Amino acid sequence: MAAETNPIPSVWARRQREPDQPALSRAAIVREAITMLDAEGIEALSMRKLATRLNAGATSLYRHVATKDELMELAVDEVFGEITLPPADSPDWRAAATEAAGAFRATALRHPWLSSVLGQAGLAHLGPNLLSYGERLTAFFTSAGFPEPVRAIDTVISYVVGMSTTEAAWLTTVARAGESEAAFVARLMPAAREATAGFAHLAAAYSAASADPDPAATRDAKFAYGLAVVLDGLALRLPR
Repeated sequence: MAAETNPIPSVWARRQREPDQPALSRAAIVREAITMLDAEGIEALSMRKLATRLNAGATSLYRHVATKDELMELAVDEVFGEITLPPADSPDWRAAATEAAGAFRATALRHPWLSSVLGQAGLAHLGPNLLSYGERLTAFFTSAGFPEPVRAIDTVISYVVGMSTTEAAWLTTVARAGESEAAFVARLMPAAREATAGFAHLAAAYSAASADPDPAATRDAKFAYGLAVVLDGLALRLPR
């Protein structure tokens, strides 16, 4: 019997096989993979380690998910199901766009690996959750009156992904240090001030940062500032 061919390299283009054991399902595999990704990062995830955690053989996993790339597609789509969006007919488009961007950021920070793999997860955009997300977001920007809603969406999402990638990497570093963000910043700042002693503007910025009692609130404010600038620019694209 000829081997099944899959001309499109995506889990969404392949028919799901029948499970070989009732306790093991694609959903269970994906949930455990996300738990591993959240706790240990992408580098620690392997099909063999995942099978061990599920008390299954690697062969059993491959009946549901053919490759690690497919697993990442599934994980990305599952996480996108967590992102909430305002109604498409929200009367204040800026407030709604701010809410949508904040929900994306919050999800990306809960799952620090997400932003870094969005451009690498194969054809993840074919997943049902991501398709639903894209449809609702397009409906919202269309209802707001943008003549090119997809480009408006790309602009906002690019900003959120860029900011959350940097933010997630920073928070991962803090977590590995095993201390609070404020304590980590306080310990880092003396070295930063010394390194920037010959650079007046940077030295002033680091001096202000060292006195910051709430780095998380500062990150929130930085995100809000940049998002407001992006939305200011998009507002110019609306028909007058």
